[in-house]
Amino acid sequence: MTAGGLLCRDCLARPTREPADRRCPHCRSPRLLRHDELHDLTIAHLDCDAFYASVEKRDDPSIRNKPVIVGGGRRGVVSAACYVARTFGVHSAMPMFKALRACPDAVVIRPDMTKYAEAGRQVRAVLQDYTPLVEPLSLDEAFLDLSGTERLHARSAAQTLALIVRRIQQEVGVTASVGLSYNKFLAKIASDLDKPRGFAVIGRGDALEFLAGQPVSILWGVGKQLQHKLAKEGITRIAQLQSMDERTLASRYGSMGLRMARFVQGRDDRSVTPDAPLKTVSSETTFQHDLTDFAALDAILWRQAERVARRLKQADRGGHTVVLKLKTDDFRIRTRSRRLPQPTQLAETIYRAASPMLRKEATGPRFRLLGVGVNGIVPGHDCDPPDLADPDGQRRATAERAMDRLQEKFGPGAVHKGRGLGSPRR
Repeated sequence: MTAGGLLCRDCLARPTREPADRRCPHCRSPRLLRHDELHDLTIAHLDCDAFYASVEKRDDPSIRNKPVIVGGGRRGVVSAACYVARTFGVHSAMPMFKALRACPDAVVIRPDMTKYAEAGRQVRAVLQDYTPLVEPLSLDEAFLDLSGTERLHARSAAQTLALIVRRIQQEVGVTASVGLSYNKFLAKIASDLDKPRGFAVIGRGDALEFLAGQPVSILWGVGKQLQHKLAKEGITRIAQLQSMDERTLASRYGSMGLRMARFVQGRDDRSVTPDAPLKTVSSETTFQHDLTDFAALDAILWRQAERVARRLKQADRGGHTVVLKLKTDDFRIRTRSRRLPQPTQLAETIYRAASPMLRKEATGPRFRLLGVGVNGIVPGHDCDPPDLADPDGQRRATAERAMDRLQEKFGPGAVHKGRGLGSPRR
């Protein structure tokens, strides 16, 4: 193989020919990457490996080789599991009691979102050192468009990505995996192929053959319900969809059929958008014991409203609609919403909109989860204008912002409203 398709992921060298021993001739690393289109592709998806658990292991070397689960109490769910825990079958969104049954020796750590957010900001800063076209998907993953950066950095996009991963490990203390392709759909798929510390490539020349052998479940937007529908029709592999024309797929599956028709042929015209709009901000918690009492639920609601407001203010955003989410003891989900006269970023306003909705629901059912959020996101400067119909509103806003300043100076626990002090343990 010639230089066009080789890269040492450790020293970033591009060997002229593949060595017989498959080691980099410059640094002797075995981590040589091979693909005919390697240095011609520029769209990437970067995803940190078991991010929350990796941050915890970074901060506590004594647990580095142990199975680690980040999540709530026995009634909660797994937020993240390290790769050691995953060998026992533990995975994110798994109920904690099942995770502990599968891996009883796991080290369980409650999530520390402040710490993870800071690590996420450090990761984002590294990415933005190399391209302004970074589209975050969460704290620990993002799409990157490295088109045009080859001349700027005097290296191919693949070399730049290897350097980015190295910097993230050195400066943030976590590892990351990369998928490189010619569009977002395939880059996202590639980043999952070789975790952890992976670097996978899907080019134009091998995309159709690669996709043909994959299950329909890897297609973006094909959830369990559509998977079930496709399976009933005997369709389980992408190759079966590739043999169907766009008109047939559209007539059977509507707009989703049109999307599948593009994806199964390796087409995706979505661009990497740095300022993808924030759609919702929310917070929820699963209780250790089911709750029925409105007063207990209401105290938890206030704490959740405070968390949502804090995140909105940090992002300089607000929302038009308040959404209440409840899950009953039989796992049925109830959502209720109320659109506000003016968008808000205040905990008090969010709480006042959600509490009456909660009161209507808390009439006997047993609840295992409560959450609140806002959608209809707008810039912060559009939020909470003076309202002549609510003369006390400005006073409440002033009081809340004074509390914010105290909490910013002395910590989140420095000052609380009385309604939140009696919330039960969760």
